[in-house]
Amino acid sequence: MRILVVDDEPHNRMLLQHMLKSFGECDLAVDGREAVEAFIMAFDDQRPYDLVLLDIMMPEMNGQDALKSIRAYEQEKGVAGGSEAVVFMVSALDTETQVVEAFFKGHCTDYITKPINRDLLFAKLREYGKRLHLDQDNPS
Repeated sequence: MRILVVDDEPHNRMLLQHMLKSFGECDLAVDGREAVEAFIMAFDDQRPYDLVLLDIMMPEMNGQDALKSIRAYEQEKGVAGGSEAVVFMVSALDTETQVVEAFFKGHCTDYITKPINRDLLFAKLREYGKRLHLDQDNPS
């Protein structure tokens, strides 16, 4: 599985990378613009990301705008519904406005609030395991 972790806080990026390293290759991005560029490059290299963990509040381009750009690119490339990358929005914000925008305007797959709970993250990975091509016997 290929994973992209996007967060402007170095500690958060490293924590998620550490949690996810047993699941596959994990790349890091520091803001939404870098995330979109990495996503497009990986897709064009025919090595697309299976999972993107995307923080909402970041400089340059926030996570909501990055998500919309990622979904627009997938649509432009003809990625069928249900075959898109699994995108978890990750944020300390769980206001109704943020959640509604993430799900209904950005079409995120799921939403995780900070601080990240390892058990919850792994449960979500299992929930989307088939879409992530996840070996269900993978240690968690």
